[in-house]
Amino acid sequence: MTPFRLARTAVFAAVCLGLGAAAHMLGGATVPAQAGVGAFALAFAAAYPLAGRERSLAVILPLLAGLQVLLHLMFSLSHAILPPDGPAAPHHLADHLHSGLVPSLGMLITHGWAVALTALWLARGEAALWGLLRRLAVRLLVLWLPLLVTPFSTPPATTEPLIPRSAVLRYVVSRRGPPRVVTV
Repeated sequence: MTPFRLARTAVFAAVCLGLGAAAHMLGGATVPAQAGVGAFALAFAAAYPLAGRERSLAVILPLLAGLQVLLHLMFSLSHAILPPDGPAAPHHLADHLHSGLVPSLGMLITHGWAVALTALWLARGEAALWGLLRRLAVRLLVLWLPLLVTPFSTPPATTEPLIPRSAVLRYVVSRRGPPRVVTV
């Protein structure tokens, strides 16, 4: 079950990172490669313990919302700590922290909608995946169950069962087919 768990965790982490990075870039900033790798690792580490069984919207939504807050902080801090033009001066760090960490109302609404829609999408995908796996398990069980022989199972019948035959109807009026031609 570990490869399946790893795959589900990787998909969640990739969706979480994609949502956070896309929102950050739509806000006019860039995402440094180190911050992207760190964000993926953070989302993966947060989702792995929960990936053992099917999760509902009640678990996915808070996890995704919390991770988006952490990713926003991580991306904002990465610009202050790792600017493209070299190490940050203390006043530059303070200015960026003051302006980048406090979100505006529009950003909160946009992030809220994006998190809610993504959580709904992930929850529906989760339900579809587990439903498919349950149906597959039932089909495999139906397929393999007759092949299993236990000490308590009855031997397979070698003769064919009797086919029930219908009784011969004595007074049957058959009116199928084209009408008869009547000549006068």
